[in-house]
Amino acid sequence: MKKWLLLLSFFTSFLIAEDARMIIQKLEENLRGKDVYAKMEIIVKTKRHTRTMLIESWGKGKKKNFTKILAPSRDQGITFLNLDRQMWQYVPKIERIIKIPASMMLQSWMGTDITNDDMVKQSSLVDDYHVSILQKEGPIVTLELIPKRGAAVVWGKIISKVDTRTYTQIEDVFYDDDGVAVRAIEYRGVKQYGTHYVTTTMSIIPFDPAKKGNSTTIKIRDIRFDQGISESYFSKNALIRYSR
Repeated sequence: MKKWLLLLSFFTSFLIAEDARMIIQKLEENLRGKDVYAKMEIIVKTKRHTRTMLIESWGKGKKKNFTKILAPSRDQGITFLNLDRQMWQYVPKIERIIKIPASMMLQSWMGTDITNDDMVKQSSLVDDYHVSILQKEGPIVTLELIPKRGAAVVWGKIISKVDTRTYTQIEDVFYDDDGVAVRAIEYRGVKQYGTHYVTTTMSIIPFDPAKKGNSTTIKIRDIRFDQGISESYFSKNALIRYSR
């Protein structure tokens, strides 16, 4: 009897783990597609000022992403390439390509609450994290993501709340290696684009007391999936070519 109970417990745990992995896999497929182009407005609020940026982004699969800043004018033409977990930046004013080292992945991107790691977007949640279900409330599922040993990730833990009707996020909370909550991302305004569902507004809120009141809001202005993006965006030559 005990043997059967142990087997039942094992298979139940296995099915729950597979259910959690399926949710994350569908979430990633919904976000990425085969390729994706997006134009985004980024609004950065601090105690001293509010500023707005406009960027374009081209992505293909898990390992290729190219970003260009359109506004403000002082930053116009700055480009970023993320390729195979590596990141480069081109600054037109100094005509120089700069490689961003792995040690700077948690640093702020362009003075926002976005990190360099967010821009790289190379981590695959399915590949790099052990996923388990913490809670289910109808279609809303809360997941815990713990990094796999040796995974090249910057967070110690992520708690993610997902709507399984659309496989979109509602909220993510990111923790450091000591288990301290560092920031939250809140997602709003789900819209359907073809077969994909997208949250059109994302607000990043840091928990650092020194940054109380700060936030970075990303608004999707245009997004297109599976259009067949050219490979020409995903080489270091593209940093200068598409900067103009």
